[in-house]
Amino acid sequence: MSVDYYYKLCHDHIGQEVEIRDHHGKVYVGTIEKVDREHVYLRQAPAPGPGHSGPGVFFFPLAVGALVAIPLIGIAGFRRRRRFY
Repeated sequence: MSVDYYYKLCHDHIGQEVEIRDHHGKVYVGTIEKVDREHVYLRQAPAPGPGHSGPGVFFFPLAVGALVAIPLIGIAGFRRRRRFY
C-alpha cells in the first residue's frame, strides 16, 4: 500500500485504538494522536495483564503512555481494535 493510503487511513482513525504492524514484524498497539505526511503518532496502550487471552504477544519498546512516531512508509498492516466492555 502507498504512503498516501496509510496517511488517509490513519488520519480517519485519529482518536481510535489501532494495531499497526511494521515491515520488520513489530506490532504497535495504541491510540492515534496525530498524523503528518511522514509519521503516525501513537500513544501506546498498557501491556496485557496476567491471564490475558487476547490475540498474540505484543512488543512495547518504550514506556506505557509514551508517544511513538511510526514512519508511514514502514507500515505493513493496520487494523482497528475492538473495545470489549
